[in-house]
Amino acid sequence: MSYEQNLIEDEAGIRAVVQASKRVAVLGIKTEQQDGQPAFYVPQYLENAGVDVVPVPVYYPDVTHILGKPVFRRLVDVPGELDLVDVFRRPQDIDQHVDDILAKKPKAVWFQSGIRNDAAARRLAEAGIKVVQDRCLMVDHRRYGR
Repeated sequence: MSYEQNLIEDEAGIRAVVQASKRVAVLGIKTEQQDGQPAFYVPQYLENAGVDVVPVPVYYPDVTHILGKPVFRRLVDVPGELDLVDVFRRPQDIDQHVDDILAKKPKAVWFQSGIRNDAAARRLAEAGIKVVQDRCLMVDHRRYGR
């Protein structure tokens, strides 16, 4: 089995990932809607759409809750299984999170619009994790999530 089949680019694959994602950790979530930050309004949309959002901010060391939910500092600290990790990090900043993602073993990882890191995507895909790159989860959830 080739890792390439875990690199999801076709619409049927995107739909399957979206529809299977009931519990989503948001890596790099922001705290409030400042300047229309996608890293806040996308998880806020997901939460309002009935998705169980788990905030994993990279900054804000004093913040204990985002969207009314307790924050976790690392993915491996999140209790239970994750269907998806939604990543709001610059492409060059993703590498520092790959080992943590691999240790948590979510079913899928989603790099938001404008975010591609082919080396990280390959490592995750080789570990059996589905990877979507450079797409907006909110847009695809509106299309496929209902």
